[in-house]
Amino acid sequence: MKKKSILIMLLLMIGVVMAGGCGKEKKEDNSEKKEENVEIVVFAAASLTESLQQIGDNYSKEHPNVKITFNFDSSGTLKTQIEEGADCDLFISAAKKQMDALDVNAGDEKNPDKNDYIDGSTRKDLLENKVVLAVPDDNKAGINSFDDLVDHLNKKDILMAMGNEDVPVGQYTQKIFAYYNLDEKKLAGDGLISYGSNVKEVTTQVKEASVDCGVIYSTDASSAGLKVVAEATKDMCGQVIYPAAVLKNSKNKDVAADFLNYLSNDESVKIFEGIGFTCIK
Repeated sequence: MKKKSILIMLLLMIGVVMAGGCGKEKKEDNSEKKEENVEIVVFAAASLTESLQQIGDNYSKEHPNVKITFNFDSSGTLKTQIEEGADCDLFISAAKKQMDALDVNAGDEKNPDKNDYIDGSTRKDLLENKVVLAVPDDNKAGINSFDDLVDHLNKKDILMAMGNEDVPVGQYTQKIFAYYNLDEKKLAGDGLISYGSNVKEVTTQVKEASVDCGVIYSTDASSAGLKVVAEATKDMCGQVIYPAAVLKNSKNKDVAADFLNYLSNDESVKIFEGIGFTCIK
């Protein structure tokens, strides 16, 4: 009888130990794994500075494991940096031209070098902007339209600011010149043009009244609080479309793609539209 009691006690003890072990194992299985910290590098047109920084902050609050590093500059400069091997996960251009030059699917005419840097399956037209004519607060030259701009340029009595030829806003300005049959080289030779390496530099020149007017984007005029006197039509310079795409050599493609999708959610759309962008859906 005594031996039987001892046996029962041993069996009970073994059961308790096994139950405790199983419970511990179950607890480990159900414990949540911490998300791995990752960083994505976003190359974006300078005109996106204010809006993307705000959206990036919102995304980081919702995804504390993700660090977003932005590189803002002219789309032409960013394109060159990508071609030279700079680390970039997501590219957002202020024009299709720079994106096409990195997209092998754009065709030989738009991409004669057959560059193959972007993941074509992720490419999308994200935003539309407007090209505008902005003036300093005092508007001493009395410029109130593109026709006024042309008249003053012909009289050679103003200084205007525009982007360099490799900058999208500069290329849109060149189209406006072509629309009005203006010779940019002659205007520059006559000292009537001041150039900027990106739209922010052009905007600053107008803001500081170091020029009489400048051709910039509607969103930059809004962010800088500048007076807009005219908006270029589609016939004058075409549509201002901002394409975006994840890079093929991205080390964090899934996160970069997720952030790209995040740019089209309701909260992000409000931020973009709040400074004058039109979201393309």
